[in-house]
Amino acid sequence: MHFRRILVAADKDPVAVHAVDQALDLAEALGAEVALIHVFEPLVSYGTDSGIPPDELRELARQEGLRLLVGIRERRSLPPAIQEFLLGGNPAVEITKAAREWPADMIVIGSHGRKGMSRVVLGSVAEAVVRTAPCPVLVVRAME
Repeated sequence: MHFRRILVAADKDPVAVHAVDQALDLAEALGAEVALIHVFEPLVSYGTDSGIPPDELRELARQEGLRLLVGIRERRSLPPAIQEFLLGGNPAVEITKAAREWPADMIVIGSHGRKGMSRVVLGSVAEAVVRTAPCPVLVVRAME
């Protein structure tokens, strides 16, 4: 199998930043094309009782996601040709959907590797992506 197109899930969590760096290094080594994806959940990001109308919450979350992607591009001196997806919704659903539509040969995503109740309570986007992805998924664990 050849990995020519790598979809990289990005967010502001340190484990995701580490996963982005690992993915970009891997893509460079393989000569693969990269696409960055950030999926925002506005009501989760800002809370439902903030007093801010839902449309404004969504726009705030979108702007925060845009700053994140610009920051990655600047920090890694990425060329403008790199594809970016900035989507609102359920992260696992949107990541797998983008991987199908782009189409990706691999998805790279970070994971804390939580176990027990913390995993049950917080859920796992990485696990959901692994279960539903149309391609192999590289899960990058947090640095110890």
